Amino acid sequence: MQKRITVEKDTGRNTISLGQKKNNFGKWVIAIALIIAVAFSGCVEDTSTSPNTADNNAGAIHEPLLEEQRETQESGSIEKIEVYHFHGTHQCYSCITVGDYAEETINTYFADEVASGKIVFGHINGELPENQELVKKYGVTGSSLWIGVYDSGGKFSKEQNTNVWYKLGDKQEYLAYLKEVIETKLSGEMS
Repeated sequence: MQKRITVEKDTGRNTISLGQKKNNFGKWVIAIALIIAVAFSGCVEDTSTSPNTADNNAGAIHEPLLEEQRETQESGSIEKIEVYHFHGTHQCYSCITVGDYAEETINTYFADEVASGKIVFGHINGELPENQELVKKYGVTGSSLWIGVYDSGGKFSKEQNTNVWYKLGDKQEYLAYLKEVIETKLSGEMS
C-alpha cells in the first residue's frame, strides 16, 4: 500500500513554516532577556575595586582586613560612626529601600547616639559635585550602604555592607541585622 501526499496550492494567504516560527521564538527570548538586563543594570556596581567589603553573616567568606581596619580594631574606643546610604540621582525601588530601612534602623535604635553626634546618618547622592570628596573617601562605586568608624586614636576604617541587600524582603530582619552590626561597631569590635 502506497501513501499519497497531496500538496495544495497557496491561495495567497501568508503562511509561516516551522523554521520561521522557531526564529520568531528565539527573537522573543532574546528581546525579553535584553529588557530584563536593562531593567536591572541600574543597581549593578563594580565591587572588584572595593576591597573593604565586609559581611557579618556566620559562615560567610570574610575578606582580609586592611591595615587601617586592623589599626582601628587594636586601638580602642569608638568616637564616631558614620552610616551613609550612597545613591544616584535616579534610584530603583531596592536602592531606595536600602536607604529607608537604614535610616529607620538608626532613628529607631540609636536616637541618643544620633543626638550626641556619636552616630551620623545620611543619604548621599554620589552624582552631585558637592559630595565627591565623601565618595572618594569611601571609595563608592554605586548605590551602597557604608559604615565608617573613627576610634579614640584618630584612626578611620570603612566598610561596605552588602548583606543588607539580601534582607530587603523582610524589613524586621533588615532592621535587626543592621542594629546588631552597629551595636558591634559601638562596642569597639570590628570583626
